[in-house]
Formats: sequence, C-alpha cells, structure tokens
Amino acid sequence: DVQLVESGGGSVLAGGSLTLSCAGSGDAYSTYCMAWFRQAPGKEREGVATIYTGDDSTYYIDSVKGRFTISQDNAKNMIYLQMNNLKPEDTAMYYCAAALGGCSRDALRRSLYPHWGQGTQVTVS
Repeated sequence: DVQLVESGGGSVLAGGSLTLSCAGSGDAYSTYCMAWFRQAPGKEREGVATIYTGDDSTYYIDSVKGRFTISQDNAKNMIYLQMNNLKPEDTAMYYCAAALGGCSRDALRRSLYPHWGQGTQVTVS
C-alpha cells in the first residue's frame, strides 16, 4: 500500500516562502502521478500542481504559476512543493496525493487519487 506523509507547513508573512515535503512509500518500480491539493476552511479541496514521476512533467493551476514549483527526488521517494511569494489566499491545509500511472489531462480531479497524506497546514498573514 502507498503511504504518504507531508511536512514543512507553518505560518509565514505574505511574500514569504515555504517548502512542503511528501515522503512516499510504495512500489519503487512503478510510476505515479503525484499531486499537491489544498483545502481552505469552508472551501472544496482543489488541486494545485502535479508531477509525473516517470518523466518529471509538471502542471500548475494558474493562481500558483510562477510562484510554486513541484519537484521530486526519486532516490528518496520524496515530492516537494516550493512555494514563493506566498499570499493570504494560499492559506490552507495542503495534501499530497498519489495515483498509479501517468497524469491525465484532468489530473487535478480529486477522485483520481486513491492515496492521500494527512495534510500539513500553511498559514499566510
């Protein structure tokens, strides 16, 4: 079974930076579509970025393009989300998610992901 554990959240001032980490365990010989989602209080969970572990291809929603970077370290089974120039509207619980195989065109659809971490809180003020 795939286990995901996020870390790196915290409280920062607007304009600041944070790097979230997601430690994964699973089949080292398989490729995954990995994603970061976020959920603000009273709002639905939304996909933020994806990365396909097979070729490092990435995708971002418009609101984070140029500010967030998703990356992976295959040797360590880690996924990262570097977040720069943070804004108060980025405040949310951030979740790491995994789905076996490639990232489809609608890869930010929550229902595609069977594996989720517990989340890490990001607060921007």
